[in-house]
Amino acid sequence: MSEIINNREQLTKSNTERLSKLKQLFVDLHQGRNLDEVKAHFDALIGKITIDEITQLQHDFVEEGSISAEEFQHTYQQHSAIFQGAIEEDTPQNGSPEDQPGHPVHTFKLENQEIDKLLTMKLQVHFREFMKEDSTDNIYRLMEDINLLLDIEKHYSRKENLIFPYLEKYGIFGPTTNMWRIDDFIRDAIKDCRQKLANYHGDQQAVIAVLNYVIQEVKGMIYKEENILFPMALNNFTEDEWVKIAHESDEIGFCLIDSAEVWKPERKAIEKKAISEGYIKLETGILSLKQLELLLNHLPVDITFIDQDDVVRYFSHGKERIFARTKAVIGRTVQNCHPPRSVHVVEELLADFKSRKKDCEDFWIKFKDKYVYIRYFAVRDENGNYIGTLEFTQNIDPIKAIEGEKRILN
Repeated sequence: MSEIINNREQLTKSNTERLSKLKQLFVDLHQGRNLDEVKAHFDALIGKITIDEITQLQHDFVEEGSISAEEFQHTYQQHSAIFQGAIEEDTPQNGSPEDQPGHPVHTFKLENQEIDKLLTMKLQVHFREFMKEDSTDNIYRLMEDINLLLDIEKHYSRKENLIFPYLEKYGIFGPTTNMWRIDDFIRDAIKDCRQKLANYHGDQQAVIAVLNYVIQEVKGMIYKEENILFPMALNNFTEDEWVKIAHESDEIGFCLIDSAEVWKPERKAIEKKAISEGYIKLETGILSLKQLELLLNHLPVDITFIDQDDVVRYFSHGKERIFARTKAVIGRTVQNCHPPRSVHVVEELLADFKSRKKDCEDFWIKFKDKYVYIRYFAVRDENGNYIGTLEFTQNIDPIKAIEGEKRILN
């Protein structure tokens, strides 16, 4: 028995020392040490790294505060370069869940194959032709490819709104902070490239620079997803959680594929719970839960409620939502439901509501083919205490088009 205990102690000590060496290598990199030197030390001292170790590294840095999220972002690409080709893969006993058609990871990988095919077989081919001659035909071909690549928004949106919330539930915040930022950089670069091509006036080098960036970053993101993010999620998520993610994926849509197959796990899938037919007595009437939910979902607006702790508690589920919402956001802080670059706006607004500096705030933006009016209201009880924020979103294009009067039925 003492021999077994000693072996366990030695193993724990060995793991601790290994993690300590890993952390020091990343601190060295953060402090400006040459990437090739750090990579050489990694190969000599570590060799291979597991997904669990990557998760632990990110968690420790966040907990210790030794490297802030912003600082970590600057060296994230270099971290990925060190991981390249060094990640040990787990070999499941009875086949991988991601090999099952319709499983969310299987769908994500199918999309990545189509994205890579678009880059390799079209975009890069037409890019080389454009570098030789920036003719109208070559510009047009690149425009077609970039328009197709814009579909990557659905892939990233599902990742950010369905995968990230569950990772946060397990205390894993690295992908939310880092990958979301890089996703935003990629989105912006694709749109910038499209703009430069649409208004091309001979600045070939500007187009070349942004296209090189897009190709490099999109391919790099495919690697990060398939070698870090998806294994990390598969190691943590339950089958019930994957079923929920698969069920909600349709609401956002898919990238460069028509749809995902219906995933049928070996056990019986989760059955939807029937809505209780209990009644709620309100100050101005009585409604059943069923009536209340239908009423809210039939409003010609989108409603979201965030409680006093900034946690998303409810959103209406109408036929045509303006901004995608999935049930995974319920119980998640609103800050983590927004891209990192816009979080400061959310926090400033909530601070104004909590301090009573403001009771409402309005925004209006062009979004796709809609003119969207977004209103935020501080919700207060009868004593004026802040209990949350109501978000009210409406497509006002039909309202703006109204002229004259209407006094009879159509």
